[in-house]
Amino acid sequence: MRVFTGSLATETNTFAPIPTGIGAFHDRGYFRAGQHPGEMTFFGGPLWAARQRAATYGWTVVEGLVASANPGGVVTRLAYETLRDELLADLRAALPVDIVLLGLHGAMVADGYDDCEGDLLREVRQIVGPDAVIGAELDPHAHLSEAMVGHADVLIMFKEYPHTDVLERALELADLCQRTAVGEINPVAAVVDCGMVVPIHTTREPGRSLTDRAQALEGHDGVLSISIVQGFATGDVKDMGTKVLVYADEDAPMAQAIARRFADEVITLRDALLVRYLDIDTALDRALASAGAPVVLADRSDNPGSGAAGDSTFILQRMLARGMGDAALGPLWDPVAVSIAFDAGVGATLDLRIGGKIGPQSGTPVDGRCRVRAVCPDMTMTGQAGTPSPLGDCALIEMQGIEIVLSTRRAQALNIDLFTQLGCDPAQKKIVVVKSAQHFHASFSTIAHEILYVGAPGSASPDWSALPYKKIKLPKWPIHNRLLTK
Repeated sequence: MRVFTGSLATETNTFAPIPTGIGAFHDRGYFRAGQHPGEMTFFGGPLWAARQRAATYGWTVVEGLVASANPGGVVTRLAYETLRDELLADLRAALPVDIVLLGLHGAMVADGYDDCEGDLLREVRQIVGPDAVIGAELDPHAHLSEAMVGHADVLIMFKEYPHTDVLERALELADLCQRTAVGEINPVAAVVDCGMVVPIHTTREPGRSLTDRAQALEGHDGVLSISIVQGFATGDVKDMGTKVLVYADEDAPMAQAIARRFADEVITLRDALLVRYLDIDTALDRALASAGAPVVLADRSDNPGSGAAGDSTFILQRMLARGMGDAALGPLWDPVAVSIAFDAGVGATLDLRIGGKIGPQSGTPVDGRCRVRAVCPDMTMTGQAGTPSPLGDCALIEMQGIEIVLSTRRAQALNIDLFTQLGCDPAQKKIVVVKSAQHFHASFSTIAHEILYVGAPGSASPDWSALPYKKIKLPKWPIHNRLLTK
């Protein structure tokens, strides 16, 4: 049996100021056909699973393009069409194939393409024909569309948030596609739209139990897969929102009933699932009053993992104004400041301007006297599910008692080695500010006395009702009803 596998993925914040071009894919991870490295990359889970299952199933695996970019603004038409066409050319060269396994995101939006994954899967289906099995692994922060479901046989989302189960879900996808290809099962899909958009943190209740209940049903009584698609609120497309996707073996009514049941449960739990964000000063006050340390503050609004620039200074400005030290912050995206720090050298003291460079949603630049504590060329952070996350050249500077990691590549905080590789021990700080929404949790929870989520200004603000939506379907809880009048 011949199996083709490849990947094309990014998450698009349609309100973000920085377009996502070809260079962004080369910065994050771009591997031509047959050149994927000997370790799993984040969106290369299906390829990695295919390698592991090849001997078990007697597969001949053909590896195509694997390309992903850090979340950002709308993908340029040139970037999407170029990469899509390269992946499709790899597929044509591999024909005939019995199974196609793809690593996608589900919330990729390009100039002229509001549903990149639906477009790609449509093209794949046209190439391989109706009999080949098409499966894809996706991020749960997806815009699940009719085209995506209609042109694939099996779609499986990560269940965990943070996404620590990339390989487990990829192996599950490979197994279901194999069983489908040999005629053992016939997956039938059902989708229910919850009419809302909500994050589901599996690190706390009720998200933990909800996910466990869904997973406990899989593999029994004809239930093949249950995915709770959380949606991605900063993507202004018609399919944005929380949905439930269920596959059952030749039983459409059962799939529909289970999807409806879990959708109703998500709706019932929606208030408890919402993240409660604090304003900057309230969060800082709570951190200072905490009896333990460190207190980790998640700067969700400037999370590069949600498409923000990663260079906002709103929290840093308040910490400096309040004279707060014994803190660490990072990563702050500022290639210019990194270059200056490298030139100055470790131990140098100099006046430096950092952050606030992209636009109003990044705040104003911070000027101050800094000491260069450490530099590291071409640094890599341990990312989700242990996959590598490149940061580029990095510098650790100290400004008024706050140690700040500056990077040349946009990336969210995923692991404490973001700091420790530069000689900063975040476990010894009173306050640690991370540019991340939730993926930091897997690593930073191991040292945190308390974790606070901060709703500062920024292009990935959790204040969704303030965003200028034009395409989403309304009403959609909790987005304010004022949008209905626009």
